[in-house]
Amino acid sequence: MQIYYTAQATASGDGRNGHVTSSDGLIDTDVRAPKELGGPGGATNPEQLFAAGYSACFLSALLRVSKRASANVDGLTVAAEVGLGSIGEGAFGIAVALKVSMPNVERAQALELVEAAHKVCPYSNATRGNIDVALEVV
Repeated sequence: MQIYYTAQATASGDGRNGHVTSSDGLIDTDVRAPKELGGPGGATNPEQLFAAGYSACFLSALLRVSKRASANVDGLTVAAEVGLGSIGEGAFGIAVALKVSMPNVERAQALELVEAAHKVCPYSNATRGNIDVALEVV
């Protein structure tokens, strides 16, 4: 694979209750375990960061395949939900739900475009076969 771009980020402190920074300084924030996991909350967490990255990446892939299909992308949004749970014996995993709104595209075409985007999105390709990813047109 030819690499076009490499992102760099560093975590420090106490893991889920620490700090993350990107090499360019655009990300420089505390992370906290959410209250739902017994943490203090009050800051972002790895699952939120993953959801933000996946939704933005999937949106880009969807825009690309929609452009090829001459679909009207006005109002297009992608919401990602990232769930964290036990996969047994003290191990944890994540599951993702991507909820796509394409208000100006007929449902059948929207479903086709979402499937096509899922084939080209780097996050989808990285997670395929590793985690459950549910796709939904809303």
